[in-house]
Formats: sequence, C-alpha cells, structure tokens
Amino acid sequence: MSIDRLVMAFAGLMILLSVALSQLHHVYWLWFTAFVGANLLQAAFTGFCPLAMILKKIGAKPGKAFG
Repeated sequence: MSIDRLVMAFAGLMILLSVALSQLHHVYWLWFTAFVGANLLQAAFTGFCPLAMILKKIGAKPGKAFG
C-alpha cells in the first residue's frame, strides 16, 4: 500500500474513532476530529504531512501526493 493510501486510511480511522468516542465518552473528542480534518486540509495545500514523513522513513512505498 502506498503512503498516500496509508495516510488516508489512518486519517479515516482516527476520524471514525473520535466520532465514536464523542458519542460514548465526551463530546470534546470532536476537537480531535477537527484537528485531523485541519491536518488533512493543510496537507492538501502544502504537501507537508508528518505521518507521511514517518511512513517514508520506515520504508513505505511513495505515492503521488506524498513522495
């Protein structure tokens, strides 16, 4: 799986997890959802993604967005 797909899968998992936690524990978990969304938005414009850098260092194959 490429870095691009891993980043999208991880972001989707974090969003779903935080939404579930907001329903099961406390509504403040939605701030984490907003944080993930903001990181996705800034990565779309800047190309900077900390998770992509980590995945690249551990050997994941590059995709087209995060080389």
